[in-house]
Amino acid sequence: MNHNFDRLSDRRGSGCFKYDALKMIYGRDDLIPLWVADMDFPVAPAIREALQKRLDHGIFGYNLRLDGFYEAVLNWVDKQYGLKATRDWILSSPGVMPAISLAVSVFTKPGEGVLIQTPVYRPFHNAVTDQGRTLLSSPLVLRDGRYEIDFEDFERQLRQARLFILCSPHNPVGRLWSEEELRRMGRLCQRHGVLVISDEIHADLVYEGKKAISIAALEDFADNTVCCVSPAKSFNLAGLASAVVLVKDAARRELLSAAISRYHLYMGNSFGIDAMIAAYRDADDWLLELLAYLDGNRKFLLETFAEELPQLKMHKPEATYLAWIDFRGLDLPDAAISDLLVNKARLALDPGLKFGDEGSGFQRLNFACPRSLLHEAVARLKQAFNEV
Repeated sequence: MNHNFDRLSDRRGSGCFKYDALKMIYGRDDLIPLWVADMDFPVAPAIREALQKRLDHGIFGYNLRLDGFYEAVLNWVDKQYGLKATRDWILSSPGVMPAISLAVSVFTKPGEGVLIQTPVYRPFHNAVTDQGRTLLSSPLVLRDGRYEIDFEDFERQLRQARLFILCSPHNPVGRLWSEEELRRMGRLCQRHGVLVISDEIHADLVYEGKKAISIAALEDFADNTVCCVSPAKSFNLAGLASAVVLVKDAARRELLSAAISRYHLYMGNSFGIDAMIAAYRDADDWLLELLAYLDGNRKFLLETFAEELPQLKMHKPEATYLAWIDFRGLDLPDAAISDLLVNKARLALDPGLKFGDEGSGFQRLNFACPRSLLHEAVARLKQAFNEV
């Protein structure tokens, strides 16, 4: 590899939520943090060079996104997700979740139903309930170690919904939705007049030579989709608060654009804009090496849990750098599982209940870190099991 993903970086004291909030969230700060979904890897050299150039310019006034920004985004979504968009589709947002929350407020009314597929990223829940909408859930079904969609229930919930928030690929269960599954969801949403908000923030992080397909790239689903894309996960740029929203339907785009303007969310920051351009235009080689390294971490965990921690089950993630670990074989309540991890193993994972009631008995583990940290985490976990 040309890039060293084994290097340990000291992030403590940098205002890093993943490390510096450990005491606040878990009650102690001597934990290996495998929770917040960012990576413990420095960004690609091409991105750092772009940011250094911007820094050297020395002036950080109001921003205008130039042609290079739109070209980089359009080329990327075409190459990576098969989505052939045009410049006028593109709106900017400080992040995917601000875009989703805003879309919920713009395209639904208080009390109307918004559907999610649980267990799923907690802010999806909040984007619905915090705005006085009715939260509808179609739980995913675990069959033979792999989560699937219960399409009968999905359609039943759609009959009560105005909007569906799709997590594609899915966080936390790691599913890469197949083209057939995406087509089926898209057709059902069209049939029942339900708008799709598609969160595709993890769509670059796919294994075994596969690629994610944007639901907006299939059939005529773009007419009924608001698609949210960002380099935040795949290029580790969450702190630069940059995302784009692709909306083909002109009427919906105008409504969402007006809301973005109303709340002054369109400006962006100088470094985020240049980082996105550099990521999408100049950092392909880094991303390919990252995926190979993450795949090594994924395989290490799968083998280790199977051979050395058989009490636990790790469901193989097809995408993302998030492992969904099944602790139900321990026959312990969720609080006891968390206590075991935090106070015995000294590990910070995300409790499954954060993702909905269907997450009871599970924990989410972020494996986007140097492999030595994973080795240490597994050693701590095994020691904790021996002690109890």
